[in-house]
Amino acid sequence: MQKMKGKVWKFRDCIDTDVIIAGRYLRTFDPNDLAAHVMEAEDPEFSTKVNKGDIIVAGWNFGCGSSREQAPVAIKQAGVSVVIAKSFARIFYRNAINIGLPVITADIDADEEDILEINVEEGIIVNLTSNNEYKIKAFDETMLDILEDGGLVPHYLKNKKEEEQ
Repeated sequence: MQKMKGKVWKFRDCIDTDVIIAGRYLRTFDPNDLAAHVMEAEDPEFSTKVNKGDIIVAGWNFGCGSSREQAPVAIKQAGVSVVIAKSFARIFYRNAINIGLPVITADIDADEEDILEINVEEGIIVNLTSNNEYKIKAFDETMLDILEDGGLVPHYLKNKKEEEQ
């Protein structure tokens, strides 16, 4: 997995899945429709301002609330490359990995619009704006493979196909 680099979007503690994608938008399975409303409760214009590769940095308990799988889908489809938070709700964390959205548990100092560079293989986050460096737990090979394959199902199917050959 290559280094990730992007602009920070900062969010508070306890961002629940209804804040990430409100229940009224769950009548669709189209990832683009979900992305158009991502984080709308916190910033109504977020989906129009976020760019591919940007990074969400949040506080404690990101993704709490319901177990809706659409929450990480909306974030990923909006172009966010990684979510960094002080802690995650367990089901959100698992759903994110399942769809290939990297999530990192870390307490870092970053302000809105700072630029971060992340190397998950080496376990390093660098805030290029403030020049601060943070050590994180490096992703193991299995996690890297799942994320590079686009999530758990594509990873499983890829391995199954390789076994059959």
